[in-house]
Amino acid sequence: MTADKQTQNKQQQVTVGNGHQETIQPNSVEAVKKSYGENFQPHLLEQYKLYVEMMDRVSARRGQANTFYISLLSGLLALLSLIIDKKLFLEYQAVVLLATAILGLVLCYVWYANINSYKQLNSLKFKVINEIEPYLPFPCYLREWEILKEENKSQQYRRLTKVEKYVPFILAIPYLCLLVYSIYRLLI
Repeated sequence: MTADKQTQNKQQQVTVGNGHQETIQPNSVEAVKKSYGENFQPHLLEQYKLYVEMMDRVSARRGQANTFYISLLSGLLALLSLIIDKKLFLEYQAVVLLATAILGLVLCYVWYANINSYKQLNSLKFKVINEIEPYLPFPCYLREWEILKEENKSQQYRRLTKVEKYVPFILAIPYLCLLVYSIYRLLI
């Protein structure tokens, strides 16, 4: 059985108030609304509020993660500067530099992957919010994007994630230079 036939088999025929038949997906809001009862709207509103709050918390965690990586990578460079300035580990300095460079580059990669993960999570949450909003009195988030697009026709709006993705690459530059330098030092 093909996916289209399976989907057709799962659809329901429902008679609406004017006597016409409508096809409704079993997991659609319309099907849930019909089977839920009169408390559907207040419960949907509460669920919407909770979901928006959860999305806001994910965004806050995303900001905290960015702060963590910036602090960690900057602190690692500061520690390296101190090690070089105080002439610590002179015998193993090239190895320490190599290990620090590799650690810094790995952290930059993990940070980049973390940003992508948060982007996917936030995108999915906004999709769900946009699916709920038509059943509420006013679709706030949808309207926000419409206004943003109207006001920025002359200039392109850059989503935070697109800008945010450059930061790990920028912070990877000193670690990449350090990697090249440490390999050079080990070879001579």
